[in-house]
Amino acid sequence: MSDPKAMQAQLETQRRKIDVDNYTITVRELLSMAERSELKRAPEYQRKFRWDEEAESRLIESILLGLPVPSLFFATNDDGSWEVVDGLQRISTLIHFASDSEAQLAEIKKDSPLVLRDLRELDKFNGLTYEDLPPAMKFTFTKRGLGVTALSDKSDPQIRFDTFERLNRGSVELSKQEVRACIYEGKFNKLIRELAETADFKNLVKLQKKNEENATREELVLKFFAYLNNRSAFTGAVHDFLNAYMEANRHSFNVKEGRAIFTKTVGEILFLTQGPLLRSNTNVTPQNELEAVMIACAELLEEGGGVGTPPAGWLDDRQLVSASTGATNTRTKLRDRIARAKELLTPEA
Repeated sequence: MSDPKAMQAQLETQRRKIDVDNYTITVRELLSMAERSELKRAPEYQRKFRWDEEAESRLIESILLGLPVPSLFFATNDDGSWEVVDGLQRISTLIHFASDSEAQLAEIKKDSPLVLRDLRELDKFNGLTYEDLPPAMKFTFTKRGLGVTALSDKSDPQIRFDTFERLNRGSVELSKQEVRACIYEGKFNKLIRELAETADFKNLVKLQKKNEENATREELVLKFFAYLNNRSAFTGAVHDFLNAYMEANRHSFNVKEGRAIFTKTVGEILFLTQGPLLRSNTNVTPQNELEAVMIACAELLEEGGGVGTPPAGWLDDRQLVSASTGATNTRTKLRDRIARAKELLTPEA
C-alpha cells in the first residue's frame, strides 16, 4: 500500500530541483533576441524543423488574429542565453516571416521570406509577405505577446534533459543523443560531431538506414570517451552515465588529446577490418562489440605496446560475442567484452 508521507516527500524533493520563470515576450523581442544569438537553436534540433509553408502560414494567421499560441519553453544557459526546448518551429516561422536578416534566414535554411498561403479566415492575405502588410498591421503583429516558460540555470541538469525529452517525445522525436547535444552544447559536443563525420569512422561503422540521421554515430563517439576515461563510474544506467559525462566535460574536455586518440584508434581498427566492423552473420556493425574493440585498442595504444594482429575470425570470437550480446548494459558484461577484445588485440610476446 502506498505511503502518502513518502509520496509527498518524494514530490517535494523533485520539485526543489526545478526552478522556472514565466514571461510574456513580444514577437519583436523574440526576433531581436534571435538576431543577437540570445536564443540558441541547436543543430541537432534545427535539422528536424519540419513545418511546411502552409503550417507556418497558419501560425502567422493565429498571431495576426490574436488567437492563443502555445507557450514557448526555454532553458537558461550559463551565459544567460536561452536554449530552445519547445517552440523551435514557432520561432523559426517568426524568423521566416518577419526577420529582415539574411543570416537568420540562412540559419533556418530559407533563402527568401515566407509568403502566406492557404489562409482561411484571412484569405485576402494569401500571397503576401510581411513587407507587403500595411505599417499598422506590421506593428500590431510584432507587438503581440507570446508566453515563455524558462527553466533557470539553477535547475538540476538532469531535469533539463528530462524536460527536453518529454516535451519533444510527441513531436520532433529527437534521439537521446540529439537531446544531449542540445542540452550540453560546448566544445566537447563540437568535437563529438566532428569525429562522427570523419571518413574513417563512417567507413568503420555501418548503421541501419534509420540510424543514419539520428545521432547514433555521435553517441558511439561519446560512449568511446566515456567508457575509456570514466567507466569506473558506470553502474548499468547508460543514459544517466552518458549525460553525466557529457555535462562534466562540455567545456573542459581536452579536444587535442581526444581527437588524437580517437583518430588513431579508428585508423588502427580500420587497418585490421579493411572496411566496416562486422561479424560474419551481420550486415550492420554490432555496436557493443565496436565499443569494446575501440576501448581495448585505445588502451593498448595509450599503454605504448601497440596493437597486434588478431586471429582469423576474431570478431566472431565466442567470448567476445557472448559479452557483447544479451543483457549487455551491466558492469560485468562491459568489463568482460573489453577485456576479451584486449586479449585478442594484444601483440604476441
